[in-house]
Amino acid sequence: MNQLIISAATEGAAAANPLVPNLWEMGVVLAGFAVLFFIVVKFVVPMFEKTFAERAEAIEGGIAKAEKAQAEASAALEEYKQQLTDARAEANRIREEARAEGAQILAELKEKAAAESARITAQAHAQIESERQAAVVSLRSEVGTLATTLAGRIVGETLEDDARAARVVDRFLADLETQNAGVAK
Repeated sequence: MNQLIISAATEGAAAANPLVPNLWEMGVVLAGFAVLFFIVVKFVVPMFEKTFAERAEAIEGGIAKAEKAQAEASAALEEYKQQLTDARAEANRIREEARAEGAQILAELKEKAAAESARITAQAHAQIESERQAAVVSLRSEVGTLATTLAGRIVGETLEDDARAARVVDRFLADLETQNAGVAK
């Protein structure tokens, strides 16, 4: 019986063509492939699709955030430039106001100094004139006294008479002024 099985197996083996696949093997392989394909399509592909969608969304969101941040940065830069321009204009305006105010203060100080100088000069002229008048009066009285004494010695008589002495002094001073005017010319 053993021989029969061996001879049937050899006959079946000799009758089977090695290029023609076995139907049972083919069925098992197709059933395994279908189960594996179902698992891949049902579970693995959706996970890949979900991961791909999340990454695409993250990238697009990142790009949108980057564009938004870039727009905000550009707006902030423009605002900064505008503020800087305004600050420079304000600084120039303040500087010009300060220059004008400085020039005005300088002009006022010059005007006050000129007025003070004129006042001091006028006061000095008045004081000099009053001192000159006092000196002239003092000199007239001294010159008058000296002239009367000298004239009295020359004439030989006393000139104590006030009216006569005043005339002699006036004539003497007039002669002196005439001589000084002639020398000054």
